[in-house]
Amino acid sequence: MPHSLNSVRDTVERLWPLSGAEGWDAPGLVAGDPAAPVERILLAVDAVSATVDEAVELGADLLIAHHPLLLRGVTSIAEDRYKGALLARLIRGGVALYGAHTTADVVAGGTSDVLASRLGLHDTTPISPATDGVTGIGRVGDLAEPTTLGQLARTLADLLPPTAGGVRAAGDYRQPVTRVAVCGGAGDSLLSADAVRTADVYITADLRHHPASEAREQAVLGGGPALLDVSHWASEWLWLDTAAEQLREALPGVEVVVSELRTDPWDFAILQ
Repeated sequence: MPHSLNSVRDTVERLWPLSGAEGWDAPGLVAGDPAAPVERILLAVDAVSATVDEAVELGADLLIAHHPLLLRGVTSIAEDRYKGALLARLIRGGVALYGAHTTADVVAGGTSDVLASRLGLHDTTPISPATDGVTGIGRVGDLAEPTTLGQLARTLADLLPPTAGGVRAAGDYRQPVTRVAVCGGAGDSLLSADAVRTADVYITADLRHHPASEAREQAVLGGGPALLDVSHWASEWLWLDTAAEQLREALPGVEVVVSELRTDPWDFAILQ
């Protein structure tokens, strides 16, 4: 039986329930006819010009983006504004758009869970658990064997897709590391969480100057982790393969394609 956009949405929301969304988030169906058939899905971290073009050229019926295109107040989707232009291109191309953001962050097999698993962490728990104690933002766990901050940074750089920013580290290169906290995407709001402060290192993205500086100053007094700062896009891109496998299993007959396009906004860096 053919899958409709409505039935695909039901499947997506079983995998990544809307109840798991943060209060500020805006996951869900953005554009598309719920009755339209879905035979091909493209998965991407971002709904940007490159991935929208890819979806249209691929003949996808649905683009599922991790980051929602319409997150904060939008009062116009005129086509001389990029969000309006993207939506118009999708609609004319017959491509629906769905955003699975924090709904896909908090679940088992979600963005942080995948990153933790790929790093080899075991006995992981959420940094910020939901009321069920199982789902929640971020993950913290232990490496099977101790390593050093420098070696972990190298492992992380080899694991993630390459970006201009690479991996930035704050801490002693030879510092021993066993307990690791991770948060895919922007995670400086969790720097004060007990699970982060008691870890040996915290891996996340988009660390700003002041929160990172304050965390490192606190660490000097014995109260905080070393830091590894990576690309926001790269930290969440690893999840797409897991999401694709889940969708293929749940939607037999639907082709699910993972976008290989780099949508990290930075193009190059110059080291001084």
